[in-house]
Amino acid sequence: MSDRMSVAPPPARARTRAAASRTGGGALPWLAGVCAAFVLVQLALVVPGSGLAWDETVYTSQVSGRVPAAFFSAPRARGITFLAAPVAQVTTSVLALRVWMALLSGLGLLAALWVWRALVPPRVLATAGGLFAALWITLFYGPQVMPNLWSAYGALAAVGCFLRAARDRGGSRDRGGSGHRDRWALAGVVAGVAVTGLMRPPDAVWLVVPLAGAALWVRRWRRPALFAVLAAGLLLGCAEWVVEAYADYGGLAERLRLAGRIQGGIGRHFAVDDQVRALDGRALCRPCDVPWRHKATAGWWFALPFLAVGGVVAARRTRGPAVAVLPPLTAAFLAFPYLFTIDYAAPRFLLPAYALLALPVAECLWRLTGAAVPGGVRGGVRGAGGGGGRPRPVAVGLVAAALVGHLAVQYAVLAGAVHNNRVMRRSFDAVAAALHRAGVRPPCVLSGSAAVPLAFYAGCASRETGGPDASTTPAALVARARGEPVAVVVAPGGTPPGYVRAWASVPLPGAPALTGYRAYVAPPARRDGASGTRARPSSGARPRG
Repeated sequence: MSDRMSVAPPPARARTRAAASRTGGGALPWLAGVCAAFVLVQLALVVPGSGLAWDETVYTSQVSGRVPAAFFSAPRARGITFLAAPVAQVTTSVLALRVWMALLSGLGLLAALWVWRALVPPRVLATAGGLFAALWITLFYGPQVMPNLWSAYGALAAVGCFLRAARDRGGSRDRGGSGHRDRWALAGVVAGVAVTGLMRPPDAVWLVVPLAGAALWVRRWRRPALFAVLAAGLLLGCAEWVVEAYADYGGLAERLRLAGRIQGGIGRHFAVDDQVRALDGRALCRPCDVPWRHKATAGWWFALPFLAVGGVVAARRTRGPAVAVLPPLTAAFLAFPYLFTIDYAAPRFLLPAYALLALPVAECLWRLTGAAVPGGVRGGVRGAGGGGGRPRPVAVGLVAAALVGHLAVQYAVLAGAVHNNRVMRRSFDAVAAALHRAGVRPPCVLSGSAAVPLAFYAGCASRETGGPDASTTPAALVARARGEPVAVVVAPGGTPPGYVRAWASVPLPGAPALTGYRAYVAPPARRDGASGTRARPSSGARPRG
């Protein structure tokens, strides 16, 4: 096989810069500034007044000290719950949880970018971080209890550490190497893959495939250590999910089957157009049969492949084929299942791909302006230039104008998404208050339409009698109503199940998101009998997850 993707050994001046970058060099101020701005924008624009969405209530309830755990369906993984646990265990404050997650997201971005400091010049790396952090998707999900952004961080860190480990020859000075041993690169590969696996096990598999393929393709990379760390990261990251599959879902094959069914079937589906339509601020587009009205929101998406290719061409000449090609190649693998195997879309699914594509895009933008960066081409000698190229004023103006327009679009979409989230929270808060007035107070149980998030806001357990989240039966729900408040929520136009038609019908003031919803509340007589006192809740074990 070929060595064409190998990381080229740098000449003396480049080795000096690389040595400085390994200890941080000038990268820290650039990266710290980007990550601090990322956190501040979240705290200013996203966090105030926001509420937990449906999926967030499922994840947060698993580690909440005060809200019963919701049913944990087969596709989900528990990695994000570990990050939310320190705050969710001690308080139900959404604001506290949002601030905590926003701070963690800034630190996570810094860590994921930091591993690239020996491979990419600081200003290119900072630009890549800024481009990724400025996306409305990244900002919107930064403070959320959702796994996709953290899967992106793991993937970005894993690819960077893999490239560093691949160029490390154990401290030897062969082919002009510096003799420096990158001792932490192998551990970084394990950590990056493991984080991705903890958050999204399928993402970890799609991450490892191109990295293992690259190690097979490049002769100098065919070292047992590289394959071992990839396997170790995958095992560590996915172990909990696999063990839980056998403990709670009837085995790994059955969990995969259930996960595929919940996701509408995994197969050949063209979801590229779905992803494009979802870029106008939709958290989930399922089914994604809406018209494509806001075309400006997808302009950057169509430019992304061309900018990435331009960045690959530029970086290939200055930093070698491996650093240039492996990030977009891995991004393509990570994006593939969400573009071609499912029949719906959510913008957050592609965050790992966007994080990796930001690197060549940043490279391309610097080249377009004519400003040389360290490791650039000068006089036809690769790596000889240390920067100092003369910027092209027209190109700088065009790139700056394009970026300003891009940021304006991202801000507009972010504002709309945050507004929708705040409306949702007000609706859920209003419904929770109405349920409390109707006597449905903790400990209590909700079932029916939108019961999962409503139960979280009301402090109740959520139990479904059908569908993918089925965790109880109608008979068990009626029996439970004798010991604690139980309500079944019915959507507008829905028919209440027969076992609740004698219960009190309570209109729910959840406008505008929940207009027309009703709750059927079990009468107090079913709970307190003749004595007028509430019976003790049943002592049945709470279902895991």
